[in-house]
Amino acid sequence: MELRTPWMPEEGAEPERQRELRWRVNPRFTVLKFAVAVLFAVVAAMFGSDPAGAGIALVAAAALAAFGLRDLLVPVRLAVDPTGVTVASGFAGRRHLPWAAIDRIRVDERRRLGVRSQLLEIDTGDSLHLFSAYELSASCEEVATLLQALRSQATRTA
Repeated sequence: MELRTPWMPEEGAEPERQRELRWRVNPRFTVLKFAVAVLFAVVAAMFGSDPAGAGIALVAAAALAAFGLRDLLVPVRLAVDPTGVTVASGFAGRRHLPWAAIDRIRVDERRRLGVRSQLLEIDTGDSLHLFSAYELSASCEEVATLLQALRSQATRTA
């Protein structure tokens, strides 16, 4: 089986410019975060006579707004090109990881209280980058399989 990537031209076709594959946050979740943040702000205004309740609602509104702002600033959480992967880092930064720096790519699956959760792990030895299916708008298993195949392909051609 041969894996054909977007930057590999079809046989007999002109070589195309190298491109990257990207996985981004689903915009519907970003809108939902801001909507719930507004809802919490309204609740805080309604509970103005209760300082503790208003404070908790305002903190929740601020946290959700901050997560929504991060989604707007860095919508692409993971990108891959022939040289390696670029991951979202910190609140609004990006970090390029060459293929040689990546020790392991795997999916961590956990079951608790009847709920299954998966995280894509990209381990460089010095840092561990975790991505949920919500951040990637794709299955963690599918992304991990593709990344592992691209990594092996890149190391074979290098």
